[in-house]
Amino acid sequence: MARKLSILREVFPIAGSFTISRGARTEAHVVRVILEDQGAKAHGECVPYPRYGETAETVTAAIEAARTEIQSGCSRADLQHIMPAGAARNAVDCALWDLEAKKRGKTAAEIAGLAPLKPVVTAYTISLGDPEKMRADAQKAAHRDLLKIKLGGDGVGERLTAVREGAPQATLILDANEAWSEALFEPLMAEAAKAGAALVEQPLPAGKDAMLQTVSRPVPVCADESLHTREELGQLRERYDCINIKLDKAGGLTEALALQKQARTLGFQIMTGCMVGTSLAMAPAMLIAQDAEFVDLDGPLLLAEDRKPPIEFPGSLISPPPQALWG
Repeated sequence: MARKLSILREVFPIAGSFTISRGARTEAHVVRVILEDQGAKAHGECVPYPRYGETAETVTAAIEAARTEIQSGCSRADLQHIMPAGAARNAVDCALWDLEAKKRGKTAAEIAGLAPLKPVVTAYTISLGDPEKMRADAQKAAHRDLLKIKLGGDGVGERLTAVREGAPQATLILDANEAWSEALFEPLMAEAAKAGAALVEQPLPAGKDAMLQTVSRPVPVCADESLHTREELGQLRERYDCINIKLDKAGGLTEALALQKQARTLGFQIMTGCMVGTSLAMAPAMLIAQDAEFVDLDGPLLLAEDRKPPIEFPGSLISPPPQALWG
């Protein structure tokens, strides 16, 4: 066979805990794919997400099911038909990008037809907690330009007041992770506007967001759980102002780049986000981040330890990945 495929399941401790409306975690479980071909060794990482029925075991099994095609030399275009969108395909697709870059002696950005990657401002996440904890966390991060605030469906006003007291100058993205109800949407959006939020991410549950077509949106609304690939774009155009492109949802950088291009033609703003993963998971998303209004690639900052060599995060910026890491 032309290639050797290795699959590794790895666990990275989170610094403290990461809490959203669906619960708290203290570890990041990731799956890494290694492709070896003609002396080149390439890597890709995905983060299985239980919200989409994914675990490290199911992702590993999905990659194993495609082992013959992957090792026989399938292209990135072939992969789109061999595997469905999701975390498993993402790890393989990103490894194929890395492999092509190493074999051709070019960067992934060059292969994608992009200019050399530049540092961009990334959000830093403040986990859901009681108002006092969120105030303290916001105060510690007040030097950052952009904060992403995790919210639930209750106590929103009190938490936002506390965050604003802690970080009065920061730009805020609010992420409800589907926790708001239709009845609460308008009063909670008023709280978001009062706090001067720049964006509200996925306020309503995916599949139950039709009311967004008929209500006022005083703060732009971003689709996350409601948007995975290009297939959903058309039905979301009247509901959302922005889409969050995550490689684990899209099934890799190949689909993510196509999704970004089509979303622009429809007038969407772009956010690029991540699951809690290592620098290897953030690296390919930096290609999407070059043309995005909002970037949320802070996964490594939430970990107690990262891969080596890591992506650097000077101040509020995320730097392009070192070539020894990816791409």
